[in-house]
Amino acid sequence: MAGKGNENTGGDFSFSAAAARDALPRITTEKGGKSTDVCHDDTAPRVNFQTIDELHSLQKKRSAPTTPLRDGSASGVSGTSGPTTPVSSETMLQSVSASLASLTRETGPKLIRGDPTSAAKVAHVPVTPTSLPTADVSDSGLKFTHILHNLSPAELYEQAIKYEKGSFVTSTGALATLSGAKTGRSPKDKRVVKDETTEAELWWGKGSPNIEMDEQTFLVNRERAVDYLNSLDKVFVNDQYLNWDPENRIKVRIVSARAYHSLFMHNMCIRPTPEELENFGTPDFTIYNAGKFPCNRFTHYMTSSTSVDINLGRREMVILGTQYAGEMKKGLFGVMHYLMPKRKILSLHSGCNMGKDGDVALFFGLSGTGKTTLSTDHNRYLIGDDEHCWSETGVSNIEGGCYAKCIDLAREKEPDIWNAIKFGTVLENVVFDEHTREVDYTDKSVTENTRAAYPIEYIPNSKIPCVGPHPKNVILLACDAFGVLPPISKLNLAQTMYHFISGYTALVAGTEEGVKEPRATFSACFGAAFIMLHPTKYAAMLAEKMQAQGATGWLVNTGWSGGSYGSGSRIKLAYTRKIIDAIHSGSLLNATYRKTDIFGLEIPNEVEGVPSEILEPINAWEDKMAYEDTLLKLAGLFKSNFETFTSHKIGDDGKLTEEILAAGPNF
Repeated sequence: MAGKGNENTGGDFSFSAAAARDALPRITTEKGGKSTDVCHDDTAPRVNFQTIDELHSLQKKRSAPTTPLRDGSASGVSGTSGPTTPVSSETMLQSVSASLASLTRETGPKLIRGDPTSAAKVAHVPVTPTSLPTADVSDSGLKFTHILHNLSPAELYEQAIKYEKGSFVTSTGALATLSGAKTGRSPKDKRVVKDETTEAELWWGKGSPNIEMDEQTFLVNRERAVDYLNSLDKVFVNDQYLNWDPENRIKVRIVSARAYHSLFMHNMCIRPTPEELENFGTPDFTIYNAGKFPCNRFTHYMTSSTSVDINLGRREMVILGTQYAGEMKKGLFGVMHYLMPKRKILSLHSGCNMGKDGDVALFFGLSGTGKTTLSTDHNRYLIGDDEHCWSETGVSNIEGGCYAKCIDLAREKEPDIWNAIKFGTVLENVVFDEHTREVDYTDKSVTENTRAAYPIEYIPNSKIPCVGPHPKNVILLACDAFGVLPPISKLNLAQTMYHFISGYTALVAGTEEGVKEPRATFSACFGAAFIMLHPTKYAAMLAEKMQAQGATGWLVNTGWSGGSYGSGSRIKLAYTRKIIDAIHSGSLLNATYRKTDIFGLEIPNEVEGVPSEILEPINAWEDKMAYEDTLLKLAGLFKSNFETFTSHKIGDDGKLTEEILAAGPNF
């Protein structure tokens, strides 16, 4: 049998065996100098390790992570060991220790750089004693706190998945996480320190988002937050920037207890280069995010276990009792609304894009008006989707990322946002399949306010750096569910200020629970929750800049036509896009106009690609009497809302205030 087998293979057995031996790796035995011999496989290169620990030590290259530069390129700097960027440990630890210093002790906490599970060099940097009496040493003063400074997204993924329950990698590579009990901002728990300076400068009273607290109460909450952070084995520290304008950027430091918060701010703020980080120095503003720890309900001014406190004098913000990351983003936006006007720079809650010829447009609008959809245009560059500054040199994005709503997100409707949800993106409070990890964006089980936070360079047509020349067009978007505002109106300067201060849109059934019919809602400057100064001050700055640069104001209704919600129909998105295209091209500047009754708006006689009958709202209504009644109703709501602002004079003589009031509805 064996012989037949050899014959079938066409050779003798001894030859086949030799060939087989030659085909195998050659194993040689060398004398190791000890009683045992060492075997080596000479078909592979010699290895540079003898143990598995040595192998693991070779896995991580000693270099800094790559960081996007202002011009959109990348930079990497070799240097210090470990996963963090090459900031001098002594300098960085001294600065962070000063940030985390208690006001009742002579020194800041003892800090170590790196993860608690890895070996690190101990460094304790004393802080200059405060004028307050020192307390006895505490247990937290005897321990070391590990500082995880400006970690990369990959490192933050590892921290979140290993230590934070509810953190998962989705099928597209994003980090899905939970924000805890709070899935949105807590505006009623936000406080601003009222002192001699802010009492005179800020907007207080009726209609204002600023709820006061005193300095002492802020310090109590700050001490609570700092003590909590210092009690942890490790804290995350982000040193980053706000504002892409290099002449007016703000250095911010965020100290937090969760990798989720650190990655969120890594995406939302501007990421420094290694060189910039090495010379970062003292921050201009610091956030202490102790959101996992509640405030003391017995503390003065506290109305719940949540408190978000801003002290403009100390340039500090304290977060207690909420893990919702949006509090940090919008808290810093409020700070920019205070700091930038001091430099004669207008801070704006708006989207911004730029045409290939350099023409810039600003888009203002509340939720549901189409601001994100209309400012994201594949034929134009995206400068930013939410927060901007307008200075003497042009516009700049405040942020380094986008914070997009995810509810009912679909690839067909929002391809750019869909494709941006990949490795590095934070997905808040979404629901996904337990096996495939595919996200169901229609699922509201956790909250309807599901969000994605990603770097702006994840958008293909984003402009890096996120700056542009002066705007040519200022577009105010309103979703008028009453159906009486024209699809497009050209505004004069006073009208632009009036509608900017009003910040109008309308809620419809399904937007909020209990809404059965259209309900007008007004938000000053299209972002009342975030502004610090009186709305007329921002409006005056807007008018001044528009006048100086020859910009044109437009009011675009993306809501209903031919009747109110329930009887009319929503203006087609295709028509609105044609209107926006006509604004960008400049063709509407050459159109002929007629003026409407009551609101006195100028509407064009024709817009290419848009039916002429919908341009004049009354023509689209079958019931003309119902139109007149609805128009008067909305005009009355505008007047009632504006009464909050009538007592505030702009300028020494107040003439501008009178012009703005005259620009409103007249009946």
